[in-house]
This record gives sequence, C-alpha cells and structure tokens, in this order.
Amino acid sequence: MKAQIHPQYYPAAQVVCSCGNRFTVGSTRPEIHVELCDNCHPFYTGQARFVDAASRIEKFAIKQQAASKVVKKKKEEKKPEEEVGPQTLREMLQALKR
Repeated sequence: MKAQIHPQYYPAAQVVCSCGNRFTVGSTRPEIHVELCDNCHPFYTGQARFVDAASRIEKFAIKQQAASKVVKKKKEEKKPEEEVGPQTLREMLQALKR
C-alpha cells in the first residue's frame, strides 16, 4: 500500500442522532451526525409516523389549477394571426421578384 494516500481511521468515532442517542463505530470521520437511529426509527420502535402527503397533494393540485388558468389566459390573449405570407410557390416566387 502506498503511504500518505489513505484517510485517517478513527476506531472510536461517535455517531450522534437527532434524538440524542450516541454510539461508537469505526469511521474515517471523528463524529457523524444522523437523523434516525435504532432508538427512534419507526420500524424498530413500532411507532408510525404519518407523512403529510394529503396537503402535499392538495398543494400540487392548487399549483396545477393556477398553471392551467395562466395557459387559458395566454390562449385567449393570443389572437389568430392572419395569413400574411404567400400560400403557393408562385406567390412566393413573385414576392422574391418584388
């Protein structure tokens, strides 16, 4: 193995959870911060945490309605453009000669 290319290994690195739980592992970092651990994870504790999916869906539906209103306004504001250019090859050639 080459010297001076490997990170320093900490055999007693501290893992700190957001719930306050601490435990020791081996790592290349001296301290690791995590959001979930075995003391607070719903799978291990048996407590269900409900994600607020209903309001996320409602917010998305509101955004969709607002976007569709903007699209409808743009379509209404857009007037059908009159056909100004030549329609046939003959008309195109005559326009070039002018």
